[in-house]
Amino acid sequence: MLDLNFSALPEDLLVGTSSFGTDDWRGVFYPAGLAPAEYLRFYAARFATVEIDATWYSSPSRRTVEAWVQKVPDGFVFSAKVPRSITHDRYLEGCDEEWSRFLEAMDRLGEKRGPLLFQFPYVAKGKDAEEYRTGADFRRRLAAFLPKLPTSGQYVVEVRNEKWIADPLLDLLRAHNVALAFVHYYTMPTAASLLVRCDPVTADFAYIRFLGHHNEMDRKVAAARAEGARERDWERLIVDRTAETRAWIGPIRELLRRGRKTYVYFNNHFAGFAPGSIELFLKVWREMDSGGAVTPP
Repeated sequence: MLDLNFSALPEDLLVGTSSFGTDDWRGVFYPAGLAPAEYLRFYAARFATVEIDATWYSSPSRRTVEAWVQKVPDGFVFSAKVPRSITHDRYLEGCDEEWSRFLEAMDRLGEKRGPLLFQFPYVAKGKDAEEYRTGADFRRRLAAFLPKLPTSGQYVVEVRNEKWIADPLLDLLRAHNVALAFVHYYTMPTAASLLVRCDPVTADFAYIRFLGHHNEMDRKVAAARAEGARERDWERLIVDRTAETRAWIGPIRELLRRGRKTYVYFNNHFAGFAPGSIELFLKVWREMDSGGAVTPP
């Protein structure tokens, strides 16, 4: 049984997973006999927020969104990824119809709607050396799109190119109260290093994603399954992330000290089991509060 006691966390720190519909969590988070249609209800009784990953593939139907709302308590917050047709396929241009459709769907969440995340692809040096270095074309597209954001919502931009994290992008986001996503990802700097070299806080809230290295984690999981050490891909932690988790606590507390409501989401690829990563996060938070040593899982 996971220890998911959030009482030690401040109210303006919301922690959840990226997606709630992982069948591999049956028997280790969800009860073994729980129907998939009841996953969200069970999840929302234990967490205050979730990041919806499925919306990246396509905008959800009205019926789907309304079903989500009915299964969670008051105060629950849905964050959601903007569809890839907007961020990847059309790369912010010629996508007004898709954007309007997505916003209409998300409006069905009402007061339960949280930040909407624009996740953009990595631009390799070998593909476009100048864009890899400057992100100038990305900023041009972003500057044209940002005025289309309704002022009533919360929005987040995630990039995968470290060199783009500089004043031109930060100032653009800040002008529209759009948050730069802090991500634990192998191509990106840590929040601690960003807070030292610049001010990456560009909105009145903060958004953090623990993503890990997808290809590396997929290889570890495949090897464990081949050796018979793992029956399902995402059934339990496979990597000790105690040190990495500890390194993020200080920056998160700094964001909270600056008055930013902070959303934190863990992906299965961070350590092999997103709910287990949250259990570790809570343990590290409590033990750092008490000044004790953190025991690895």
